[in-house]
Amino acid sequence: MRQQEEDLLSLKDGKGVVFNIQRFSINDGPGIRSTVFLKGCPLCCPWCQNPESIRLLPEIFTRNIKCIRCGKCADICPNGAISMTKDSRNIDWDMCNYCLKCVEVCPSKSIELVGEYKTVDEVIEEVMKDSGYYRRTGGGITISGGEPLVQWKFTTALLQKAKQKGVHTAIDTTGYFNWDIMDKVLDYTKLVLYDVKHMDSAKHKKATGVPNEQILENLRKTVKKPGLKVWIRYPVIPSFNDSQEVLDELCAFAAELGPAVEKISLLPFHKFGELKYTAGGRVYAYKDFSVLSDAKVEKLGELIKSNGLHVEIGK
Repeated sequence: MRQQEEDLLSLKDGKGVVFNIQRFSINDGPGIRSTVFLKGCPLCCPWCQNPESIRLLPEIFTRNIKCIRCGKCADICPNGAISMTKDSRNIDWDMCNYCLKCVEVCPSKSIELVGEYKTVDEVIEEVMKDSGYYRRTGGGITISGGEPLVQWKFTTALLQKAKQKGVHTAIDTTGYFNWDIMDKVLDYTKLVLYDVKHMDSAKHKKATGVPNEQILENLRKTVKKPGLKVWIRYPVIPSFNDSQEVLDELCAFAAELGPAVEKISLLPFHKFGELKYTAGGRVYAYKDFSVLSDAKVEKLGELIKSNGLHVEIGK
């Protein structure tokens, strides 16, 4: 499916698949920023707060509370994936081929399109609406996802255009990509928000679907690029990476990377994205998990500080 999706995407010459442009963002780099979220990710983290970012191509979200039971979506579905009862609308997600015809006919907008093809100029036009805030606050544009390196040509073009306009550039990446391509993207990047989820490769693969050797090696290479700053982003996930043992390994690794790593950002697990799983026909594996207490997160933060590293919670 991944190769099929990449082939389909290549037909949209000069465009990328964007699922959100979040203006006035304050958590994805310095200052006030615009964060551009691109679809497509090689990882499948079960706690992901943006599950709509995993699939590369546009897809649908359902808002059943808005459904007026008109049946137009069921009538037009070529695969018969949608059925109606007196009280509900049901979708067989295994039968859905994401043709998006249901989106076009839904009068109540209870089936929404997630992901649009946009040109670089269309995205930059939206981003530059807040150029005054960037200048006053030291903000800029952050390319996120998903994994923006999946759409690396589009990401590079966005960063190039932003740099030409004097806008500070950042990228939020898992680092799981071919280094030769990643290196080209970073040539137009001032700041890298680099996700590190676990230091143990086997545990990393069991949780996310991919090992971490390439991720860690690419981070070693990233910090060597002149003028590039790095913030390590560490999602704190209960029963996965919230132990002192795992944090000690992370701190030892971060210390070896040197001064290019400005800080470690602890991102405490939350369940804000839970409803998105139902809306997109997915199962939320962390439904029965509890969020971490503030005291636990603070303790982990103090542990990082004790290793001589700068830490920030929630950014």
